[in-house]
Amino acid sequence: MSMLRSGHIPREKLELARHYPIQVVDTIGVTAYYQKLHWHDVLEINFIKSGTGYYIINGKTFEFRQGDILLINSNDLHCAYETKDLVMQVISFDASWFVSSQRYDPEVLSPFKEMGVHFTNLLDRDEPHMEHLRGLLLELQEEHDRGGGSYGSLVYSNMLRFLAYVNRYFRREGVGRGKDGISAAQLDKMRKVIFDMEQNFANPWTLEELAGLVYLSPSRFSDLFRQAVGTPPLLYLIHIRLVHAVKLLECSDMKITDIALECGFRSLSNFNRLFKKHIGTSPKISRSRTGRETVR
Repeated sequence: MSMLRSGHIPREKLELARHYPIQVVDTIGVTAYYQKLHWHDVLEINFIKSGTGYYIINGKTFEFRQGDILLINSNDLHCAYETKDLVMQVISFDASWFVSSQRYDPEVLSPFKEMGVHFTNLLDRDEPHMEHLRGLLLELQEEHDRGGGSYGSLVYSNMLRFLAYVNRYFRREGVGRGKDGISAAQLDKMRKVIFDMEQNFANPWTLEELAGLVYLSPSRFSDLFRQAVGTPPLLYLIHIRLVHAVKLLECSDMKITDIALECGFRSLSNFNRLFKKHIGTSPKISRSRTGRETVR
């Protein structure tokens, strides 16, 4: 697994076919994994088909609703949260797919290359050409799913038109990162803490210990962490533990009590309560859905 230059949060590696380096899927809600701060080496387009939610991208919050379109650059640290009935089209693609097109239009990938300078992650929903962009994405998905003759060329052409229209109509001067973003140095500190939390999630961390990793006061650290990730540090730690617990429930024959202790929960009752609160069901029921026998 490749890592950030700073050596911290692992990069998500999405394997795409060399001859057709694109993935087009609809997601319902946001899985626990994608509520964790992550990044990847592909470019991403999100089209909100219904519902509401928000992204935190490089420490900046973007609230979205039905009809919105977001662009997520490679290396952007981001996580997503649903607020209500979210259905989202997610297009992930390799920038190298457009190398030949850049010979004729060097600016075709500018919406990603100049993100934070001339473009924002959330496209202006009031721009008159938004409806045309939505139509291109829906047509692209229809061709991708249908898989008829020359579908790859049609998907490619729709992507090319989408990028060209964004570059033409959504370029702005003096975009900047905004006052509510946090600096690269501050993001790097949060990366370090999150990496340590991920690697040692069963450790009984306190807020003071986490803040001490990056030489900040607990209050300052808590503010920066919430801004970068969207949740308080200790709540995020619970989230990490629950993600690992779900994985063990689905993929191992460990006793539920042992899973609770393995993942850093103080007791089985504490584990059951937090699991029910955040996952929406009990560990026992979660395991039964996988067909594994429940062992307490």
